[in-house]
Amino acid sequence: MEIISAPLASTPPASRQILIPVHRLTLAKRRFRASAEDGREFGFDLTTPLRDHAVVFHDSGAAYQIAQQPEPVLEIPLATPAHSARLGWQIGNLHFSLEVTPTHIRVPDDSALRQMLDREQIPYTPASRVFHPERHAHLH
Repeated sequence: MEIISAPLASTPPASRQILIPVHRLTLAKRRFRASAEDGREFGFDLTTPLRDHAVVFHDSGAAYQIAQQPEPVLEIPLATPAHSARLGWQIGNLHFSLEVTPTHIRVPDDSALRQMLDREQIPYTPASRVFHPERHAHLH
């Protein structure tokens, strides 16, 4: 098993890319184990959490890259600026993280969020996506 303490600062050219699938909540941790698609095992003992797409190991022309896994989310289309601001306030008031794209807000698929959206008659679409919440949004 390879022990990883940090992502690679630079990546030599690689003939192939091998993914290490990891859930978003696991990526928030500093210590965990994961297996790459080719079966190679890694132990992570990090000073700071990793991010999606980080290259963590290079061997024999292969670059091992973190691949955050899709998860259940709700996608809420953005309308007017006032609607978008109100929506962000409502989601934040429930202390949920969110991801903002040019066309919609993405949030974790949670029953409390579904109830709020249904109550307020705000349309949403359930989906399975890689969720990249706004950084430091949970810090007050």
